Amino acid sequence: MRFEIMRLDDVDGTPVDSTVVDAASVNRIVQQAAAVGQRLWIRPADTPAS
Repeated sequence: MRFEIMRLDDVDGTPVDSTVVDAASVNRIVQQAAAVGQRLWIRPADTPAS
């Protein structure tokens, strides 16, 4: 499963940038964000219908 992770602006909470990663990378990114106090929004990435 893939997830979209958006980094949020510290002032107003609007998305600043985003990346799509696999499930194995989510924990590492969350740990890095927590270490510096960064706010994230994580949601399942859209997958194209086959």
